[in-house]
Amino acid sequence: MSDIHSINEAINKRAGRKLLPSIAVSLSLIALVWFALAYHREIFACVVAIAVVLGIREIVRAFSVRKIYLSKVGLVTASLALSYATWNGGVAGLAVATAIALPVLLIQLLTKGPEGFVASATATVFALLYLPFLGGFLILLARPSTGLERVMTFVVLVGCNDTFGYIVGVLVGKHPLVPTISPKKSWEGLIGSLIFTVIGGVLAFKYIMTMHWWIGAVV
Repeated sequence: MSDIHSINEAINKRAGRKLLPSIAVSLSLIALVWFALAYHREIFACVVAIAVVLGIREIVRAFSVRKIYLSKVGLVTASLALSYATWNGGVAGLAVATAIALPVLLIQLLTKGPEGFVASATATVFALLYLPFLGGFLILLARPSTGLERVMTFVVLVGCNDTFGYIVGVLVGKHPLVPTISPKKSWEGLIGSLIFTVIGGVLAFKYIMTMHWWIGAVV
């Protein structure tokens, strides 16, 4: 047992993250996503909306450390509105909701006065596009009757990218990719993630999406 603990600690130190908790969280999220899509796709849209709201809370907290104001209530409301509009209106719903939410949030910031407006406005646009807007594309994947296959293919691609980048980086990573930003990332890990994501894409498109394998390689 002590040997396993020592190995785990060595991996954690080299990779810069805790391996076993990461695996447990990942498997739990995959199970939740599968359950939501298999039994009621609307549940998945709710899961995405909740995840986005939690992410907004973290972004607001991070910017507050730098003394940059973000309206948590406004962004949370916009996030829920974008999720609802996307599920019910598709691409058009996402576009219209984003086009409405953005000026409303900026006008709300103006009521706080001109001081720090540029920084707050920039951060608000970033937060809105980074989480609610991009999260809307996950909901778009789940809307059709093939939503389960689409989202699980996406999960496979993301999983291959992250997991094999991690494994290859831990095993053979020697050349830092961006040492000033993320010192644990390596060029070897990047190459490994690209190669195995292509392999995962080929398998996912062939056996999950039942499409031509080369589409997975290209995508």
